[in-house]
Amino acid sequence: MPSGNPPAKTGSTTPVRPAKAGKAAPMQIRMPARRDGGRGSTVADAIHRDLRAEIVSLRRKPGEPIVEKQIAEAYGVSRTPVREALLRLADDGLIEIFPQSGTFVARIPLEALPEAGVIRKVLERATVRFAAERASRSQIAALRACLEQQREVDAAGDADGFHQADETFHALITEMAGYPGFWTIIQQAKVQLDRCRRLTLPVPGRMRTVIAEHEAIVEAIADHDPDRAERSLILHLDNLQITVDDVRTAAPLYFSGSLAGSPTGSLAGGDIEGTP
Repeated sequence: MPSGNPPAKTGSTTPVRPAKAGKAAPMQIRMPARRDGGRGSTVADAIHRDLRAEIVSLRRKPGEPIVEKQIAEAYGVSRTPVREALLRLADDGLIEIFPQSGTFVARIPLEALPEAGVIRKVLERATVRFAAERASRSQIAALRACLEQQREVDAAGDADGFHQADETFHALITEMAGYPGFWTIIQQAKVQLDRCRRLTLPVPGRMRTVIAEHEAIVEAIADHDPDRAERSLILHLDNLQITVDDVRTAAPLYFSGSLAGSPTGSLAGGDIEGTP
């Protein structure tokens, strides 16, 4: 994957330059826009996708500079599509652009995390119920094939591959529910949560635990039992939560803001009373 800067060492927790602290902007959820297919737009999409993946995976760490010229040279393009991609990343809350100082990977805004977690939980609780009601045999087979892929990458110790297989699993459920657009919203909402998860050290046996939780969800969907599917999904999401103290202790300079006013103090918020 082309990159303007050499990938940062995964074991390092020291950012090149912490971005300036500031109040986080309200979360923006956007449905994907249609592109005209022109070369400039296509390249901008690719640059946005690649940089987003590098930032979420922490290959580009909070505070690290992003050099427009280097990215343009790496992709063999003018700066125009690079600027478009960077503006979109700024809208995503993943970079900060300072006209007199440069562009930097944004720190993770603590105050945005509980809201993101609630959005994910509410939408996924709804979709897993719909999936359990509507799933076809072929769709259930696709979920089971995804589980097998997760077992393979777990056996290989491939954490990045497991993350991708996990994303595929949850995306399949939204497709089965008949609301694939929900996954676009969920991905946008949870991007900062994903960055937090990348900060934690691998826990032995954790991937196997996730697989077992996924298996319970699949079996409930296969049995067309929406109540059990929802309970299994809630257990799975709750088990994914990380305390703020854990991640802040690991890399305090990666964060901005605080959880003041959060009803739970959790990275993923709490339950919403009356959620279907």
